[in-house]
Amino acid sequence: MFPSSGFERAPIGIFDSGVGGLTVLRQLYRQLPNESIIYFGDTARLPYGIRSQAEIVQFVREILTWMQQQRVKMVIMACNTSSALALEVVRQEFSVPILGIILPGAKAAVNSGKRIGVIATPATAKSNAYRRAILEIDDSVQVWQVGCPEFVPLIEQNRIHDPYTTEVARSYLEPLIKQDIDTLVYGCTHYPYLAPVVRSLLPASVKLVDPAVHVVAACAQELDLLGRMNTYLPLPTYFAVSGSPQKFAQSSLPWLGCTPSVELVRFEELGVRS
Repeated sequence: MFPSSGFERAPIGIFDSGVGGLTVLRQLYRQLPNESIIYFGDTARLPYGIRSQAEIVQFVREILTWMQQQRVKMVIMACNTSSALALEVVRQEFSVPILGIILPGAKAAVNSGKRIGVIATPATAKSNAYRRAILEIDDSVQVWQVGCPEFVPLIEQNRIHDPYTTEVARSYLEPLIKQDIDTLVYGCTHYPYLAPVVRSLLPASVKLVDPAVHVVAACAQELDLLGRMNTYLPLPTYFAVSGSPQKFAQSSLPWLGCTPSVELVRFEELGVRS
């Protein structure tokens, strides 16, 4: 499907546990419209945010092995949990350039304010990855993190406008509002879908940081430095999942504006270790 020669024409790979990474995909469409893209959703094993580090590292190894088989020129981890728990491990094991989402998000947060709140999956919050990244950039900043275990399942079920979701969001945001935060980071790529709910609960002065915007800007910079920008017309985005293709297609419709064609990938059938 994708050309085997001409590295600049090779696709960019993106992966996430589900539809959350579509926020990164949309930014790729906006910022790098010439690039061909492979999107993988590990829907059979979501949510990642309640998994152990060992599980996450193994999942990411499998996905990256498959991505390399697709001859991608770069991979974006459109998953904060993977970026927090597996990025440094797998960067030493794979030759393809891999971008995590946390550092670009942390840089944007520091540029935005001094009292920073982070909402994230329990695994990302527990890892302290955002706190560490932010304080390494500016140790005068104050950071508060809240783990939000219910958000990803509610978003995957498209229950964003459910009154229950608003109440859950209120309970997660209240501790941050009490700390008088001036900036809130979406520490999970699913969370920008909750923007109308989050915005309605926060003071108007609080700025929102979506790391998806900034990881794609970093991707563009990296491709330019490597001389791998595609100047040809892109191929249609290839969507693949480990769970139900029909369910993913249906879930992604509101965010893509169309129903994508989605393939099922079983790693064991492709010779990928699981």
